[in-house]
Amino acid sequence: MSNLTTRVLLVEDEDVARKTLAFYLNTIFDEVVLASDGEEGFSILKDNIDNNKTFDLVLTDLKMPNIDGMGMIDLIRELIPKQRFIIVSAHKNEEDLLKLINLRVLGYFLKPLNIDNMMEMLQKAKEEVLEDKKERRTNENLIKLNKTYTYDLSSDKLYNNENIVKLSKKESDILQVLIKSLGKVISVEKFKEEVWNDTSTNDSAFRTVMKRLKDKIIDDDFIISHKGYGYIVEKLFIK
Repeated sequence: MSNLTTRVLLVEDEDVARKTLAFYLNTIFDEVVLASDGEEGFSILKDNIDNNKTFDLVLTDLKMPNIDGMGMIDLIRELIPKQRFIIVSAHKNEEDLLKLINLRVLGYFLKPLNIDNMMEMLQKAKEEVLEDKKERRTNENLIKLNKTYTYDLSSDKLYNNENIVKLSKKESDILQVLIKSLGKVISVEKFKEEVWNDTSTNDSAFRTVMKRLKDKIIDDDFIISHKGYGYIVEKLFIK
């Protein structure tokens, strides 16, 4: 089961519209935060950023007191250029629409709301958000070791291009120790401690497993031996 969560900031000055939209948003998204105008909306978003939180979607009216929707969008885009928006408005202003074409706007709802159309668009917006999150998570979990081999942190699997490299438990454990300390030389003693939980393990036992591991990555070996010091996965491969 995916544990990806979705957060929405709803900015709407009309009480009835805000409550109605909040109700429907809460049926689709995991968390919905409310603001009554652009000034409050921007303040909430900025506070969240300061606390390392973001909103996947900002749904906002355009005509509001203090800071209007367009003004708030401009402020938000200075902080988050790729922020997604959905617009809710009682009027379809051509000037606003032309400006929105250049922004990351997923849709434009006209009041009074057509609930079926709105729900369909919100569901599509959520699917797009989740796809983005999955792709980012996948990229974050993959370490490109060289032109041939990639390591998946989420599954502790090693890939030769698209194919999984079959490793024994000890071979996999040795590789995990190296991956956890990329760029650092790991001593034989450290491997014994981490993999065998016993520093008195015979050196030959370690060397046998290391040789088997290196034989399996012989196509493009990324484990470097520093004689008398230990082993290292020297650096990440940059395309």
